[in-house]
Amino acid sequence: MKKELFYQPDAYLRDESVGYLLARAKQTIAAACDQRLSAHDLTHSQWVPLLKLSLCGKPSPVATLVSELEIDAGAVTRLIDRLEAKGLVRRERSSEDRRVVLIHLTEEGERLASGLTAVLADVFNAHLKGFSREEWQLLLQLLRRFVANGEALRESSKDK
Repeated sequence: MKKELFYQPDAYLRDESVGYLLARAKQTIAAACDQRLSAHDLTHSQWVPLLKLSLCGKPSPVATLVSELEIDAGAVTRLIDRLEAKGLVRRERSSEDRRVVLIHLTEEGERLASGLTAVLADVFNAHLKGFSREEWQLLLQLLRRFVANGEALRESSKDK
């Protein structure tokens, strides 16, 4: 079976680029969430780690946040500094390995983070306006397959 090529270098159009459209979708989601969360004095870069900490349900090492947020350690440190100054997180050295710094949500951080999923649900539902349940499920299925292809590509490039 011949591999189908959807893009050609000499006929590339930005508005038909999966990468561009995914980036734009992420930007519109972040902007809508930022708008909703500005009343809580939170920015996109601040609510994302709060959500990640809340969803994992336990303290997270700084190194894990660096990996999951895909930003450098210095940026994560500054981000944690701001969240700590707002009373939303606290740092604690691991009792098992003193080199590891764990980030905990404070009570206020947990309270605020518990509302983040409601904000995301509202924002995602607004983005899915006019979609049927079947279209939504198809979108999820296609995105999962797209991500799996990307992960397989990354794994195969590690082996070389």
